[in-house]
Amino acid sequence: MLVTGASRRVGIGSEIARRVAEDGASVMLHSWAPHDEEQPWGADPGWPDALAGELRDLGGKVEHVAADFADPLAPSRVVGAALEAFGHLDAVVANHARSSAQSLESLTATEVDLTYAVNTRATLLLAQAFAAQHDGTRGGRIVVFTSGQYHGAMPGELPYVASKAALHGLTASLAVHLMPRGITVNCVNPGPNDTGYADEATIAAVRDRNPGGRWGVPADTARLVAWLLSDEADWVTGQVIASDGGWSALGGA
Repeated sequence: MLVTGASRRVGIGSEIARRVAEDGASVMLHSWAPHDEEQPWGADPGWPDALAGELRDLGGKVEHVAADFADPLAPSRVVGAALEAFGHLDAVVANHARSSAQSLESLTATEVDLTYAVNTRATLLLAQAFAAQHDGTRGGRIVVFTSGQYHGAMPGELPYVASKAALHGLTASLAVHLMPRGITVNCVNPGPNDTGYADEATIAAVRDRNPGGRWGVPADTARLVAWLLSDEADWVTGQVIASDGGWSALGGA
């Protein structure tokens, strides 16, 4: 299994990797620390290798590859690394994302293109490379990630919103195309999720408004993803699923 975007210990990707490794999967971790270095929350040096070591100590078969998905050749190389490590790949969890805070007035073509390249193009190319090597037996899985832009406005994050809306919109078409080949495709919206990026005021405001009375945590998302990867979810495809404690039912982004 390939899990992208596992650069930080408090991130969703790391928790998904931990959960699926506990469930017995071999896991190729992907990371790209330079993206986090550019963000307010900063990088988590050495974390993917530390996570790989932690999961190996628990008996898992885990490897790590760093790759910049702004490079159009990177998705196929990452899939190739997983195949080289494990000999087989039956699932891709495309959790990676480039974050971008630009409103209409501050929007730049450079940021739009880069965010699309990392979030949308790379996810499509990962799906392409995965499907090309899949043997056609049932049990193939692709999980992609969207955000809350389809429930409420996010005017300060336009490149990110555009790229995530594209993944939402692509899910049904990929699912219909790949289901006859034994591959399901589903899309997860993790809602407001406590991965260390929000300030205290934002955390309090979301917690107080959410019907669930709290923020989501990466483990909430990991449980859903683990189920979508399981045999029990064999008949579920083309779906966009929010795991957010009722936040989206309020129209929240």
